[in-house]
Amino acid sequence: MTRSEPAEAVRPSSSLFATRIALRSPIPLPLADEVERRILFLSSDFADFDLVTGPVGVTGVTVYSAEPLDDAEVTRKVNTAVDTEVRPQFVTPAKVVWRSPVEREVIEGSFEKLARAGAVIQTGEGQIAMGEPLLTLFQYFDRALVELLKSSFKVQQYQYPTLISTATLQEAGYITAFPHHLLFVTRLHNDIDVYREIQSTYADAPLDEALLQSCRNVDYCLPPTMCYHTFSQYQGRTVGADGPHVVTALGKSFRFEAGYATTMERLWDFTIREMVFMGTRAEVLGMRELMMTKIFDLMRQLGMSGHCEVGNDPFFGSADTSDRIVSQRMMELKYELRLPVGSDRTISVGSFNFHNDLFGRSFGIEHGDGGPVSSACVGFGMERLVYAFLCQFGLDERNWPAAVRSHVQGQAQTLHNQRIGNEVCINERP
Repeated sequence: MTRSEPAEAVRPSSSLFATRIALRSPIPLPLADEVERRILFLSSDFADFDLVTGPVGVTGVTVYSAEPLDDAEVTRKVNTAVDTEVRPQFVTPAKVVWRSPVEREVIEGSFEKLARAGAVIQTGEGQIAMGEPLLTLFQYFDRALVELLKSSFKVQQYQYPTLISTATLQEAGYITAFPHHLLFVTRLHNDIDVYREIQSTYADAPLDEALLQSCRNVDYCLPPTMCYHTFSQYQGRTVGADGPHVVTALGKSFRFEAGYATTMERLWDFTIREMVFMGTRAEVLGMRELMMTKIFDLMRQLGMSGHCEVGNDPFFGSADTSDRIVSQRMMELKYELRLPVGSDRTISVGSFNFHNDLFGRSFGIEHGDGGPVSSACVGFGMERLVYAFLCQFGLDERNWPAAVRSHVQGQAQTLHNQRIGNEVCINERP
């Protein structure tokens, strides 16, 4: 769903200042989402925005800010991004490769209902704390995904550390492709004088950006996804001599989302179940296809609405951004499983990606038959998946699919047995 206003619309009065930017020429409406997903990354001064649309397409952008903005500078930023990253893209409808036979009526206001029930708590920008029933649903979906993977492949499972080296992200090309999502981890410079200065300066004062002048380490980032851990783990090794190699991990991932963070649809701090396939080109494409089929079957069995379409990654900020997007979509390197969370809104809960030999070359991972290994990955945003389920089925467990109810009941019984066991142990103490 694109935020837009007709050309003659006026935003209700507020404390924000409005700056109207005219595009050099209209952008076709099918590319409105590509404009929208970039605006809040163009300046930290942008608090909100609306697209200005008309019969000919997107003709401008109105941005809102706490302080007046330099019209010329804002116009330059918006038009530069639109002209280099959006305008060259092809106007083609998203190719749908699967659609659920089920059409469920989505429950509006699901996040607000979860918040009132105490099941979710917003703890910060793009950060959500989850309680029940989300924790049990999280466990159910993760177990279901892993079982689907293990039913077809021999799988290596890992739990990776939270931090990832910036060198790994550089080798993967992430820093040049997605600089807007990076979240760095730093520390104070290792020096006693620095520690004492910080102690005296901030003993009674709030922390501010001046603190960063005493931080000199940029060796680590928060990982934007799990698969980079896997490629770093196998760097310089040879795999696939005895057949394709499959690795899976569940872990926290982090992406700066500016003001786009909303409910559980877009978080800065979220969890990914990642499945990485390494082998020949034919092997990994076949594995990706098989996992897509299995996931679609799971959605059908649960009676969930949704579809899978050709997608693209959120490349940003470079001269070849539009070329990357067009190439990725034309070659169908990425498919997205999209589930409804509103009457006119879907979110991507999972993606099925083919990398060719990109990461094999970047990390020096060789195939047993010679040459760089090809890879693919399947990743699911677990919070999004759980949220989409609740948007479609609600909080009343009696309305949930039988398989999910059975898991919930089993978990309840397990907890009950554990409590009984603990009580017996306590009572039997001398």
